[in-house]
Amino acid sequence: MAASGSRKASRRPAQQPQYHGGCHCGRVAFEVTEQLRRVSNCNCSICTKKGFLHWIVPRDTFRLLTPKSALATYTFNTGIAQHYFCRRCGIASFYVPRSDPDKIDVNARCLEGVDLGRLRVERFDGRNWETAYRRYAAASTGRAHARTDSLSKRARRKAGERLKVSQRLRKE
Repeated sequence: MAASGSRKASRRPAQQPQYHGGCHCGRVAFEVTEQLRRVSNCNCSICTKKGFLHWIVPRDTFRLLTPKSALATYTFNTGIAQHYFCRRCGIASFYVPRSDPDKIDVNARCLEGVDLGRLRVERFDGRNWETAYRRYAAASTGRAHARTDSLSKRARRKAGERLKVSQRLRKE
């Protein structure tokens, strides 16, 4: 779905739209060259508090336009997810997700000119992360054709290994 509203998405040679986004104060800016078809709404503690609307994209389609020094990082629990936010205004416009550590998770609310009401929103039960992740991974790998938002084999293996470690550490 192309951006609707104030700005039209520019077209790339492969007919991929380009979206621009960033934080509130403008210190953090990025662009994503990818189709925006769906987003996810997670009910885990951090996503609920931040109001994050997830759009997971391949790293090579994301480009940070400002220095990384404008960002601060927050990690918790397993430490896999790298939650970046603007050092000045505190807005979390993207991060490296625990579920897809080889991708970037963009907060669709931080994109310019996108009518969020026109996007398909899928629910992710982050309060029961391990169960929801297993369903997500099974659905992503069970399809005949690869989707840009599905996990790579390497990412699934890494996330699965880290999940086992985190579960073991919780028991100790």
